[in-house]
Amino acid sequence: MRGTQIGLNGQNFFYRSWGPADGPVILMLHGFPEYSGAWEELAAQLPHHHIIAPDQRGYGQSWAPTAVAEYATSKLVGDMAALIGALGLGPVTVLGHDWGSAVAYGLAMFRPELVKHLIVMNGVHPAPFQQALAAGGAQTAASQYINWLRAEGTEARLQDNNFARLRGLFSAHMDMAWLDGQKLQAYQHEWARPGRLRGMLNWYRASPLVVAKPGTPVTDLPALPRDRLQVRAPHLLVWGENDTALLPEATEGLEAFCTDLTRRSIAGADHWLHHQKPAEVAHEITRWLAQHP
Repeated sequence: MRGTQIGLNGQNFFYRSWGPADGPVILMLHGFPEYSGAWEELAAQLPHHHIIAPDQRGYGQSWAPTAVAEYATSKLVGDMAALIGALGLGPVTVLGHDWGSAVAYGLAMFRPELVKHLIVMNGVHPAPFQQALAAGGAQTAASQYINWLRAEGTEARLQDNNFARLRGLFSAHMDMAWLDGQKLQAYQHEWARPGRLRGMLNWYRASPLVVAKPGTPVTDLPALPRDRLQVRAPHLLVWGENDTALLPEATEGLEAFCTDLTRRSIAGADHWLHHQKPAEVAHEITRWLAQHP
C-alpha cells in the first residue's frame, strides 16, 4: 500500500494505492463511515489491478470543510473528476460502496467520458432510491436514521463513549466480526481527526433526498430529469443479500437508467460485503470485467 497527498482544486486530498502502476485502474470510493483503508482486503484480491482509493471530502486525511453546502453532490463528483484528471488516468473503472456509490453514479451520469465501467456494491442510484424512500414502506422504515444523522449536534452523540453509537450504526443487525482489534483502532483514529465527524454527517445534510415517515408516502416530489440520470457505461451491481440498511426495493427499476446492467448477489454477506467476502466479490468483479473489455 502507498499513501499519497495530492492537491485538487486548491485543497489537500489523500489517497491510498495498491497493485502495479501499469495495471488496469479501479477507482474505489468508500461510503459512511469508512475511509480509504476500507479497501485493503478487496485490493489484496485484485493483485493485477492498480487500485486507487481516496479519502473522500470530509473523511480521513482529506479536506474537511465545515459548511454543509460544500458537500453538494456536484462538489463530491468534482473532487473525483479532478483526481482522475490529476493522475492522468483517462476513462477508468469506478467502484462505489454505500455513499461512494452516489459519487460513482454521479461520475457515470455527469462525466461519462471518465468512466469505462461502473461497479456498485450495496449502493443505490438516486432515482430508484428516492422512490423507495418516499414510498413509506420497508426502505422508508430502514432509512429513518438519516433524519437523525442530519440533526445538528449528532456529532457529539456519535463520539460519546468511544464512538459507541457510531459503531452501533455500523452493525444494525449485521455481522461486524470484521471490525475489531487493530482495524477498529484504525477506524477510531480516523473518526477522531478534527472536524471529520461533521464532514461525514454533512454528506447526509447536503443530500436533497426526501425521507418519508413510515406508512405515510410522499407523493408531491418534483419530477426527476430522467434523461440526465442515465448510466451509459457497462454497469455491475454486486449485492450482499443480508443488508438491512439498503433493501432490494431500493434498486427496483434500475434497468430503466442503465443500458447495460448486470446484477450479482453475494450469499452470506450484508452491507459490508467487501470486508466479509472479499474473495467472492473480487471473483464477480474480475469475471464481469473479462466479459466487458
